Amino acid sequence: MNIAFIQESLPIDEETYQEIESLSQYGMELDQCAYYAALNLSLLQKSYSRGFCILAYDEETDRLVGVITAVDKIGLNTYEWSMLVDPMYRKAGIDEALLSVLSKGFKERHAIGELVVLLENDMYGRKIIEKYGYTYSFSEATFEATAETRELHHLVNIRPFEESTDVESLIVIFREAFGDLREETIELLEMSKQIPGRITWVAELNGEVVGTVTTAKDGDGQWVTSLAVHPLHQRKGVATALLNWVKDYTYRNGDKRVLLEVEIENEEALSLYQKIGFKKALQIDFYVFEG
Repeated sequence: MNIAFIQESLPIDEETYQEIESLSQYGMELDQCAYYAALNLSLLQKSYSRGFCILAYDEETDRLVGVITAVDKIGLNTYEWSMLVDPMYRKAGIDEALLSVLSKGFKERHAIGELVVLLENDMYGRKIIEKYGYTYSFSEATFEATAETRELHHLVNIRPFEESTDVESLIVIFREAFGDLREETIELLEMSKQIPGRITWVAELNGEVVGTVTTAKDGDGQWVTSLAVHPLHQRKGVATALLNWVKDYTYRNGDKRVLLEVEIENEEALSLYQKIGFKKALQIDFYVFEG
């Protein structure tokens, strides 16, 4: 058996995307795992995406039998990656060769960090990465809610972010809420501005900017990211107002669902999301290399 390995930068072409999608679908049917989510399939063709794919082809059939997708989601040269090998080829040692090419790809791009993305029920993938020295770090769940009209908080005003007036307020909010550095917030805002379909919003209470959220159009839904409320104004209904507003905005925009990701250990956030109608859709575990 001869296997050829090819490395391609993102965004990939339509033919390659279709091959990865077909392999993902085949793997999902056999393993009952939503590989499309772990492989970040929705990002592979986006013009703004940064990263690369490693493709393994059976030279006799010219069929894709293995893939790794590595995506730099936040533009800091840190990659989230996941691997899928055709179930019929899992005893052929393709995983070892794929990881070798991945390591070279990271060195060529001077990567400063990596996280393995693994579905909660991917037993094969878990066995492989633990074999090569990766250990569990944390878990995130994707929660989903139906877009719908909502009664909005009469004291919380939500509007689009204004670069000329709101930057300093968001720097303070992200610092106090998450410990983010000034440079990290500025880079996040700049990246959001450049990505089509992504909008940053701010929440005002008595004329003061006290919270923020970013929406990102994806298919028939809107992803919620960067939800933050200044600690001095938490437990005043601001986060709930932001999420209800996003559900209403998504409905008015003609989309069907709202999605967000949350760390499993964040019990306070989980309670909030569940209280306003979000339900767990899937869970992803993240692993780091310990050597």
